[in-house]
Amino acid sequence: MSYACTYACLILHDEGIPITGEKIGTLVKAANLQVESYWPSLFAKLCEKKNVDELIMNVGSGGAAASTGAVAAAAPTTDHVAPAEADKKKEEKKEESDDEAMFSLFD
Repeated sequence: MSYACTYACLILHDEGIPITGEKIGTLVKAANLQVESYWPSLFAKLCEKKNVDELIMNVGSGGAAASTGAVAAAAPTTDHVAPAEADKKKEEKKEESDDEAMFSLFD
């Protein structure tokens, strides 16, 4: 149920209201949700220490960017001709399957 506290923080931030544990708890109760009593205060402390705008703008960019860079660096470089040939083969296969489907309709 930490989602409830997350959404409460986002609502408070969006409205320009200071984020406190009590206000988070009030929003959670207004939504008829129940969370452990320590969650609102933990989220309030997090929001005091971090810039909420920065957290919102950097969602999902932490681990994915680093792993993508590592994969790209580890991948061997190849000519750009190979992907073009692979695309042609895919197109040829697709055309063949379309032609076969048309003939099977009239058989």
